[in-house]
Parts: sequence; C-alpha cells; structure tokens
Amino acid sequence: MRFIVVAAALALSAAAQAQDVERLTGAAAAPIATAVTVPPGYTTYYISGATAAAANTNAPAGSYERFGDITTQTRSVLDNLKGTLTKLGLTFGDVVQAHVFMTPDPSKNGEIDFAAMNKVWSTEFGTPTQPNKPARATVKVAGLASPGLLVEIEFTAVKKIAAK
Repeated sequence: MRFIVVAAALALSAAAQAQDVERLTGAAAAPIATAVTVPPGYTTYYISGATAAAANTNAPAGSYERFGDITTQTRSVLDNLKGTLTKLGLTFGDVVQAHVFMTPDPSKNGEIDFAAMNKVWSTEFGTPTQPNKPARATVKVAGLASPGLLVEIEFTAVKKIAAK
C-alpha cells in the first residue's frame, strides 16, 4: 500500500497542525480517504452526531418539510459541525474520520440520496482550499432521533499537541 502524505497541500490549508497525519487516497475524485494514520502526539476529539436545524419552522414537527431535502439537511449538519469544530479550535481539515447515517427519503422511493449528500460533502472536503479528506462510512438506517431527519453525521478530529 502506498500512503500519500498531503503535507504540501496542508501548508495551503488552515489545518497546518495536521501535517503529520497520513491519508491514503484512492481515486482523486473520491470525497473520502481510504485510510488515515494519526501519529503519536495528537489529541483526539470525538464529536457527537449532529442533525439538521429546522429549515421551515412553520411546517409540522416531524415532517420532511420542516427539515428540508437531503441537500438542505446536509448543509445544515455540516454548518452545525463547523460551529462545534470552531469552538474546539479545529477545522474540517482536522477531521480524520466521519460516520454518516442516512434514512430513506420518501421523495426518492425510500432510497437514500447518496449522490446529493456527497455533493454537499464535497464543498468542505477535498477542495483546493481544504484538501484533507477523512475516512468515512455511510450507513442507511431505519430512522434517526426525530421523524423528518434524513442525515446525521459524527466526526473524529485530531490536533497536534502543542510543545511545552
């Protein structure tokens, strides 16, 4: 196996502290890393799953109209997680692993809209300004904590421990 260290790309990103993290990448167009290796000397952050905020507070509670389609929900979830990362002094570039839980979308005949979720995902990961991609698993689940939710995402992130 060949590990590609993205140190040069990281120098361009806000997550320069993650330059020692190695990411095994597959196809360049893939929005995720195949594997990520974190060396000793990093603090690990386990960030709880986040769901979408209500996009339409006038819609009935528990309805898909309340939270929006998968594009709207994924954007909301990533914005929510970005806020959590920022409070911890982290960025999307520090994320090394993600778990995405998706429910059947009634507008897609009960299938998940994986392509639409990935399209939004790709606005934050593997971009010219933020080239880091985490390892990720995406799972179709029967339901989430509230009816109407189509996606929940949780992260594991790392940050190099500052020298004393």
